Amino acid sequence: MRQAMLTRFLQYIKFDTQSDSQQQTCPSTPSQLEFAQVLKLELEELGFDSVELSSKGYLTASVPATLDGVPCIGFIAHLDTAPDFNGADVNPQIIANYSGEDILLGEHELLSTEQFPSLLQYEGKTLITTDGSSLLGGDDKAGIAEIITALHHLITHPEIPHGEIRLCFTPDEEIGRGADHFDVPAFGAQWAYTIDGGEIGELEFENFNAATAVITAKGNNCHPGSAYGVMVNAQTMAARFHAKMPLHDTPEGSRDYDGFFHLINMQGQTEEAELTYLVRDFDLDLFEKRKQWLSERVAKFNSDLVLGSLEIELTDSYFNMKEQVLPYPHIIDIAKEAMMSQGITPLVKPIRGGTDGSRLSYMGLPCPNLFTGGHNFHGKHEYICVESMEAAVRVIIDICEITAKNHR
Repeated sequence: MRQAMLTRFLQYIKFDTQSDSQQQTCPSTPSQLEFAQVLKLELEELGFDSVELSSKGYLTASVPATLDGVPCIGFIAHLDTAPDFNGADVNPQIIANYSGEDILLGEHELLSTEQFPSLLQYEGKTLITTDGSSLLGGDDKAGIAEIITALHHLITHPEIPHGEIRLCFTPDEEIGRGADHFDVPAFGAQWAYTIDGGEIGELEFENFNAATAVITAKGNNCHPGSAYGVMVNAQTMAARFHAKMPLHDTPEGSRDYDGFFHLINMQGQTEEAELTYLVRDFDLDLFEKRKQWLSERVAKFNSDLVLGSLEIELTDSYFNMKEQVLPYPHIIDIAKEAMMSQGITPLVKPIRGGTDGSRLSYMGLPCPNLFTGGHNFHGKHEYICVESMEAAVRVIIDICEITAKNHR
């Protein structure tokens, strides 16, 4: 299984499937659909059942049950990679028997144990890194490779008892649209797991409540030679607004269950400028207070202006899946048992972000998130441990078998 999984992963990361939030199509980039078409052919050749690819880029397939009366469960991963850093021309480095020292990425970048002490736990393991010029794409092509490898093992080993297993590979997860066209009734699973987490053992069923705030500064442009008393520089207004945002209430100043405001984009000209913030908090009441505080701050800023104005548009993105998953504790218990059967200590932690599973849980498909084995997603320092990927494959297989055992 290990070699098949590794071969798949190295093939998949060659596809540049970055999503693009500026595009309104689904998928947002044609390369995602092209990748899905390649995967569709692979699934058909491997003997998966009911392989279907929608025009929106959702690829689904089944593994028929070997035991009657077992709930249908699902496994989900996403086709796209993050638009945060270059995703083209991925040139991976495979480091066998890792020494525990710093790793040179290409000629100029360094994967440092001082900056990334998580590396030290993988001494003697096999790591895959970037060459420093791109992200790796383990988020979430590792999840795709792990799901296909695990479920193909079930196809070729019909003696393993399990119910019907469904898979779905979704587009545009990285830009928050992965569940937009997900057909939960047609998927047919009672519950599912996204394979989209990080280090080995991660088991996540809490995530941020999330919103996006777009603050638009409206100014007035004119020739700078006759600007006195007339020009209102929207960029200056936007800069002054952001300069007075809380200094440490940010991603880099928060951890664990802390929320934050995150400025992800600023653009504009003298006439009009725009600030885009991510608003995040695990607690729903605090989340609502954050949005209210931001709106009130815009209103206060406007009241102090003589010319020009700010406008705010708040859009909710997703909510904490915890409330939708906890009523079904067996879903978590099965995942924990599967990990412990492989000698893995479950690492239960909140997702400081979101996955397709958070929205799908609110759409009627409870959907915790499991590890892929990767670290430092969305950037040039991304790396993944092959042994952890192999463990993810075994956990997926065990989840299917334990679900059957519990429902005999």
